[in-house]
This record gives sequence, structure tokens and C-alpha cells, in this order.
Amino acid sequence: MLQLIKNANVFAPEPLGVCHVLVANETIIYIGKELPKLDHFLAFEETDLDGASLVPGFIDAHAHITGGGGETGPASRVPPVALSKFTMAGVTSVVGVLGTDDITRNTQTLVTQAYGLREEGISAWCHTGGYHLPLTTLTGNARSDIVFIEPVIGVGELAISDHRSSQPTLDEFLRVASDAHVAGLMTGKAGILHIHMGDGERGLSMVRDALNASEIPARVFNPTHINRNKPLFEEALALSHRGCYLDITAFPKGHCEPGWSASEAFLRYQDGDFPTDKLTISSDGGGCLAHFDEQGVATRVGIGCPSTLIETLQELVLNNVSIHQALPVFTSNVADLLRLENKGRLHQGFDADMIVLDDGHNITDVMARGRWHVRNSSPQIMGKYENT
Repeated sequence: MLQLIKNANVFAPEPLGVCHVLVANETIIYIGKELPKLDHFLAFEETDLDGASLVPGFIDAHAHITGGGGETGPASRVPPVALSKFTMAGVTSVVGVLGTDDITRNTQTLVTQAYGLREEGISAWCHTGGYHLPLTTLTGNARSDIVFIEPVIGVGELAISDHRSSQPTLDEFLRVASDAHVAGLMTGKAGILHIHMGDGERGLSMVRDALNASEIPARVFNPTHINRNKPLFEEALALSHRGCYLDITAFPKGHCEPGWSASEAFLRYQDGDFPTDKLTISSDGGGCLAHFDEQGVATRVGIGCPSTLIETLQELVLNNVSIHQALPVFTSNVADLLRLENKGRLHQGFDADMIVLDDGHNITDVMARGRWHVRNSSPQIMGKYENT
């Protein structure tokens, strides 16, 4: 069925003003000021937004779609993230990762979960590997995983500067980055090394050493959780000038100390002379947010949630950031990093992934791949076992 969306205040993410949008199957086939005339023989659904904001669906580039955790025993493993947890938060595309537990969860389960989310109606990909070397892979090495397994687009989240990491050497680190990069060249996929940053004193020294010691492009090195502590955030900023994309984590309230919240980190980045297209924000949804003492014992635990993305957007708008300046870190910047050519923007020929926001920037409706998953703030499509 065709979907005609009328009188939408479109942010693509650049502001387009009030437009009409026509969707066929999973694709935007028209955006413009003139209302398209549809033959009465055509079946179509009409939605009049009456000036409400229409923005691209969020791309969550770091979520534990199979669940994270496990640091305090088998019972601490977080369950997989249900479909509506993503869609109610405006997430229409997601990239799954493995963390500390890359033994009881592996690339096989990650790929399967990505396929499951696709079957339920959103777009999903994943990385191969996890915190540790040797990497957990499906085919035996990261390069062939990316080349031969369609949902696999990079490697990660490989841990450094963290007591839970496998303490990789620079040579090992470079070899993994090289495999990701070459596989990306062979396939047109992202080909990135998505790097979990811990609280260790070595910080980003290995990333700087890798840039200085190799010819691997800076865009391949993609550190995440850079706002987990303030010295790490300050250290990370310079890497954006070298061409690295930096990923901020939208921690839930109460879990950003001793670092910066995602909104505060964005504001500090914006206030500096840093490239605006090299910053992204992800949720760590489904991840176990464990805090450890100096002996490596967990002192408190939380769970990442996709809803922190829209909460961060709302905080930015309250801090006088215009919505079109805030949106790229959730949409177009992420699509560019991940080489998702038809995602992250509301343009003709792009995928029909979009969010409707009310005057308070609350999510009222969400369309993913041309289907309304959320209407009037209520989920319309649920994951297979959500109602069980």
C-alpha cells in the first residue's frame, strides 16, 4: 500500500519546511511542497501531520541485540532486546555487537538475531568478534566473515584500555584493523574496527600508535564510550581532526559518572573546533553497564536502553541546539560511517525510515521500512514473543 504523509515539517536532517511525502513499499518516492495527485484506483493510506516534525529514523550503531552482561555470573546475562524497545525509541536501524561475553554468545547468534529483527520489520546488521582476541568469528577470520556474511559489516567491539580486554599488542590490533579495512574495500561495507574504550590509563594511546605506524585510514578506527570519563573524552577529541569517527554513549541517568552525559559531551564537542560530521551517538542498548573497583569487582550494574537516544535529543533541544544540528549524530553521520547509502536521510529514493515528533519532541509515530511500527505513541508491531 502507498503511504501519503501530508503537511510534515521535514528535517532530512536539514530543514525542508512543510512538505508532503509519498512512500511506496519500503522507499520514499517523493518529497515536495506540491501535494501529489493519486489515482482513486490506487490503494493508499493518508496521514496528515498538521505541521508536526518528521525526522529520519535513528541508526543505533552499538546495541547488544543478543543481550550483554555476564560479568557477575551466568544469571547476570541480559536478555536480547525486544523489537518494540527499538521502535518505541525511534530506532529503525541497529548494529549488533558482542561485549565481555563472546563465548556463550557468538557471531552465529548475533547474525541470527540480526536476521530475526529484519524479519520483524527493522533494518539490522552486526559486527564480528567481541572484546577479545582471538576474535570469535563464524568462518574462521574477520575478513571472510565480512566478505561472505551479508549482515556483518565490521569488527567489534574490540576492547582496549580495559581490565576485561585480552590486552592486544599493537601488531595484533593493526592486523584486525587491516582485515576490517580490506574486507570493507572488497564489499563496500563499513569495514571499521569498532573499539570499546575502558577506563584504563593507557586511554587511546594504541589508536594513536596505530595511526602513526600504519597506512590504514583513520576512519577505520572507531572508538566508542569516549565520554565514560572526562580525561578520555578530552583525549579523544583530537582524533576527530585526524579523520576518526568518535562514538558517544547515551548512558541512562545515574550511569554517566565519572564522565559526561551524551548531551553534555555533544555540547562540549560542538563548542570546540571539531568536525561536525565525525561524531555519532549510540545507546549500548541491552548492554550491561558495570562499574568496577580497582580490584576488578563490579560495584554496581545497569542496563543500556535504546530510549536514551531520544532522551538525549530532547536534552539537546532544551539546551538550545536546533533539531537539524542535533539530528546528524543519530542519523546521517551514522549512515556515512557505516556506508548505509539509503539510510539516515529523508530523500527521494531512500528507505522509508522516519519518526514523527510532537511539539515537545516526544515520539508519536515511527515508520520502519515503509510500515508504521508506532502510531499515537503505541506499538503496532511487536516482536514474536513480546506478548507471550
